[in-house]
Amino acid sequence: MRDQDNYTRAIAGLTLKNNLLKNFNKTPLFVLDYVKSVCLQSLDSPDPDTTIRRTIGSVMTSITVRGQILNWPEAMQALVGILEKSTDPLAIDTALDTLQKICEDNAPDLNEAVFDTTPILDYIIPQITAFIDHKNERFRVLAVSALSHFIQLRSPSLLAHMDQYLQSLFRIASDNSTQVRQEVCRSFVMLLDHFTENLLPYLSSLIEYMIFCHQSEDSKVALEACDFWHQFARLEKIRAYLTPYLLRVIPVILSSLVYTDQDLIMFGNEEDEEENSSPQDLQLRFGNSYIKINGRHYRHYREEDEDEEDPEDEEFFSEWTLRKFSATSLDALTSAFTSQVTNILLPLLNNTWFSDDWRIVESGILALGAAAEGGFDSIAPHLPELIPLLISNMSNPNAHVRYIACWTLSRFSSWIVAQCDDLNEGRTRFYEPVLRELLRRILDKNKRVQEAACSAFSTLEEHASSEELVPYLPVILNHLTRALRLYKNRNLRLLYDTIGTLAESVGSSLNEPACIAVLMPPLISRWNHLEDTDSNLFPLLGCLTDIATSLGVGFLPFTEPVFTRCVMLVSTTLQNAIQDPSYDDFDDDMDDEFIVVPLDLLSGIVQGLGNTVEPFVKKSTLLPLLAVCSHYDSRYEVLQPTYALIGDLAKACFTTLDPYLENIMPELIRQLKNDDMSYKSVRNNAIWAIGEIAIRWRKENMEKYVESILQTLIPLIHSQTYTELHENAVNTIGRLGIHNAEMIASALPLFARNWLYLSRNIRENEEKDSAFQGF
Repeated sequence: MRDQDNYTRAIAGLTLKNNLLKNFNKTPLFVLDYVKSVCLQSLDSPDPDTTIRRTIGSVMTSITVRGQILNWPEAMQALVGILEKSTDPLAIDTALDTLQKICEDNAPDLNEAVFDTTPILDYIIPQITAFIDHKNERFRVLAVSALSHFIQLRSPSLLAHMDQYLQSLFRIASDNSTQVRQEVCRSFVMLLDHFTENLLPYLSSLIEYMIFCHQSEDSKVALEACDFWHQFARLEKIRAYLTPYLLRVIPVILSSLVYTDQDLIMFGNEEDEEENSSPQDLQLRFGNSYIKINGRHYRHYREEDEDEEDPEDEEFFSEWTLRKFSATSLDALTSAFTSQVTNILLPLLNNTWFSDDWRIVESGILALGAAAEGGFDSIAPHLPELIPLLISNMSNPNAHVRYIACWTLSRFSSWIVAQCDDLNEGRTRFYEPVLRELLRRILDKNKRVQEAACSAFSTLEEHASSEELVPYLPVILNHLTRALRLYKNRNLRLLYDTIGTLAESVGSSLNEPACIAVLMPPLISRWNHLEDTDSNLFPLLGCLTDIATSLGVGFLPFTEPVFTRCVMLVSTTLQNAIQDPSYDDFDDDMDDEFIVVPLDLLSGIVQGLGNTVEPFVKKSTLLPLLAVCSHYDSRYEVLQPTYALIGDLAKACFTTLDPYLENIMPELIRQLKNDDMSYKSVRNNAIWAIGEIAIRWRKENMEKYVESILQTLIPLIHSQTYTELHENAVNTIGRLGIHNAEMIASALPLFARNWLYLSRNIRENEEKDSAFQGF
């Protein structure tokens, strides 16, 4: 197609590449052979247009990715041959670019490919290495980048050529090109992790080099160098090599924590910014279910949420700037070297607190927060002086300083709460001022400060007991409910979480008329104004779950509309799914949040109200819905809260559940045998629910299930794989004996010794008591 314009040719090539990737196995052999021949011809006669050459490399890469390296040996021979013999810069550029793409997309296959009896990389690596210090900058970049993809694979071929490879990297370590230095730094960081022994003779020089690169004016080079300290901290065997350099490394990292102009441009002018997040910003934190352990709810966040950073850390990890990477490196170094780092850091921070430049002040506060976890023991003696400085900076005129002061204070929440033991000085000097200032910042005009204050207050609540929070409930609720009227979207979700955490922390102390009168009206107002299809409903449902559990019967005046709506949400979602022509049980397209979150709230209501919930259950369609949701083939997101709610209903109003148990019990028992690790918490809830049913169901109904339950649970308590299931398994086995003593007695030799051994570690409560009664 050389008679066509270059744009058309490039589009045709990219279309061809995408078609090969998607439909490789359907591509006729003669078509594939023709494409291969044209690609090889293009290597011999490289096109003068750069885009066309890149496109040809992409097509060749797609063929090797889908068809494997060994099925097209001519390609690798041609590419290596060009590097070995050609003097044409266009041909070399095409070959290096293509090899770099293949290395990036297909390194494992290339690492394992063998021609005759020799690994193909034994031919490729020396040829690419020769271009690492080539006079052409682009060739250097491509060569270093291509070989870096074999470091993490610990390629034997790379190891065989390691000396030559390392010498080539060191020769270009001070390259004028920032892109080359960036690739060199990245390669050295990976080598430190995966070929540590090979770098030992060069570590001193390498540390000096990384200190130099970390101070580069080019942020990309500095960022790659910063990763070096993070990796070094992870490698315990070689930490001693870095110790003499900490006096130089820590100041360099500290200087990298200062906001750059580019960092500030990312945030824009925030000083008076109002909350105006879009719905897309709402990544639900309340889309969780519960694991039942000893009758208590434990939040278990869904798998995709488990890797998320906490909201208070989002400013550092949402996009990897040098500042954020430096903070994580400081955190890692402090965790590794503890006092060796803090003894260097703290005197440096003394120079930041009273600077006229808010950026310097902010960087010092960030450094203290980053060092808090690993260096807590060394920092703790200085906290009586440091905490007042943080409190003061929470009212700093600059929003960035207020934000980071909230975050850093949250890192010392355990120490702040512990000061309440000193009823005089500790409480009035530290705890109360922090509490007061955090509440003020929750009502800050800046949305990021609101966010940091909410998260920090939630952390404080988690460390505090009801004794530390209840005396201040009126003022806390006053500020939180004012924030309910102020916040929108994203920060409203964080506020719901803060309120829910408060309810968990103070428990039944929230069930006071004055507290209910302040807290519930704005929440119910929000509830009434949200449509059933509005995803903003989910975090509110999660908040109400915690409140309902804490209020107990105090939630009774609000139960009917909330209970009815939750049941309706579950029912509507199931009906819509079933009416969908493409419905296939609980398929991946179903929005299970509209089932999971309402079930969580219903579980909280049932726990809180106890037997007084029975009238609401009787006049609803909840139980038939649970029979559907409890189906073995349901998704674990749905099964987890379903089984928790079944157990709660068994405790609160068993007579309403009884007529449905013949359908539900087989599903619970089938789940006991599910070894899928993603269903582990589902399995745990099923075991717990069966125990709650067993102590209440008539013997003639339960006895037909006992044998199959024991066949699963007895091996389980002997297993070392599922130790987190032992507690509920022990309790349920024991509880089976209350109404089915003869059947359990015959199995005693199979489990008695291990049962008694495991029971020692189970805390004393009603469930353990009933288990021992059955035993």
